[in-house]
Amino acid sequence: MRKHRSFASLRAITALILREVQTSNGRASGGYFWAVAEPAGGIMLLTLIFSVTFALPPIGTSFAMFYATGMVPFLGYMDISNKVASSVRYSMALLSYPAVTFMDALLARIAFNAITQVMVATVIFTAIMMTSETRTDPQMDLIAIGLAMMILTGAAIGVMNCFLFEAVSWWQPLWAIFMKPFFLLSCIFFMFDDVPQPYQDWLWWNPLIHVIGQMRRSFYPQYAGEYVSYTYVFGLGLGLFALGLALLVRYHRDLQNS
Repeated sequence: MRKHRSFASLRAITALILREVQTSNGRASGGYFWAVAEPAGGIMLLTLIFSVTFALPPIGTSFAMFYATGMVPFLGYMDISNKVASSVRYSMALLSYPAVTFMDALLARIAFNAITQVMVATVIFTAIMMTSETRTDPQMDLIAIGLAMMILTGAAIGVMNCFLFEAVSWWQPLWAIFMKPFFLLSCIFFMFDDVPQPYQDWLWWNPLIHVIGQMRRSFYPQYAGEYVSYTYVFGLGLGLFALGLALLVRYHRDLQNS
């Protein structure tokens, strides 16, 4: 029985992922291509603009690469967390079928958007390294860890918000306000090491600081990034994911019926 349920769940997740592929920019010619090209093109355009504005980066020789190592994980986290947070609402009509569960909807959105953001990162970093002198030494194992940190943080926040957005009517607009300053508080434009005390100690609790720090030391071998804590990011991510999942398991029927 358990084996049959696992197979049914796998089929449901696969079908939901294919649905995501078909509905991503579904009205535009090219379909899923734009799901990757749109964010990649947007980040590359911003990178070009800021490269002209700022002459030299705090580390390395290419501001484009420095900016991308901050912007890619930040926007990747934002996209994953926002998409996962709307998983149940997005698939509400399908959840009335016994073969589809809220867990299937969550896992499908996490998988689809994680793969998409990894592809976006690959396109952007490859394009920058092929078109400019960056003097970086990409370490694939460290990059993989950085992407894993980004995906887990986005998925964990997304699962928690998937419950809170439905359970608490005022939480979604409040969360949108709360996230506005994180564009500046995640060290996209500057180095965490240059932040004076006591603000550095306060910023350390922002998990995106660690995600971006990990991505930067993946490309810049001379950058130690000793403040980056795998224990904190993975511990916080797994804890929030488990808590959000437990709340959804307990209350998902009430949320669907409300």
